[in-house]
Amino acid sequence: MPRMLDVSEDVRAEIGDEEAERLLAGENAPGSYDCTSCRTPGDSEQERTSTVLFVGEETAVLAFAHASCIPSQVVQVAEEQLQGAVRSITGEDPAAVGGSPEQAVLGITSGLVLIEGDLHPALVVEPTGPIARAGSGGSTDEFLPLLIEQGFVPVTDMARLPAVLPGWSVLLAMGQLHAVLQPGTGGGSSSVSWWQAHQPLQVTEGWRAAANKSQRVLVFAAPVGMIGQQPREDLLRDALEKAAADGRLVAAAMPLAGT
Repeated sequence: MPRMLDVSEDVRAEIGDEEAERLLAGENAPGSYDCTSCRTPGDSEQERTSTVLFVGEETAVLAFAHASCIPSQVVQVAEEQLQGAVRSITGEDPAAVGGSPEQAVLGITSGLVLIEGDLHPALVVEPTGPIARAGSGGSTDEFLPLLIEQGFVPVTDMARLPAVLPGWSVLLAMGQLHAVLQPGTGGGSSSVSWWQAHQPLQVTEGWRAAANKSQRVLVFAAPVGMIGQQPREDLLRDALEKAAADGRLVAAAMPLAGT
């Protein structure tokens, strides 16, 4: 039976016309599936379904999602991240910032932040050491200036929502946090990982529900030592407000998935 599948031009280019037609005809597509974004059941015979192709250096994995959650797209990921996704390993390993000259290690914390009367899903990114600009000799920490150049905005008031950063997105696949994506350098709709989990990162049901409701995630970033690992969300909020007051916090809002 034909499926109600959306296969984007980028996905078709990767898997080939023959495979795409087999999918659309229902030969290789599952009827029921768990949405790779929200992890709730879907049925490609009854509702529009997106094909999402995760591509690593050697491995490619075709997943399915509600079309209302994310569009059909190709997502470029590191091979070890893709293998981790396939194995569905959970954990909270640090991750590396792509493009950093010394591959600085980042910690990431998820939590809910109350702004303008609503709880918003947030990620807080903080390196374990100073981030040097390439060729600078590493004498100063350039983490925030580099992010501002990418479009992040300094936070002066935690009571206001940050603006959406065009082309960036947060990848919540298979019910877990996998990556923060930025636009690919070659144009088109492909994305590359800016931050990626070495192992998929668990988030709470409340965080995922808030993300699915708003379809946006607030991403905050601060220099090493500003936030720390806070055991409660009220303490996380206090640390964010202190960093903002010190002029040491930047932020951006990102869609739950990019195009």
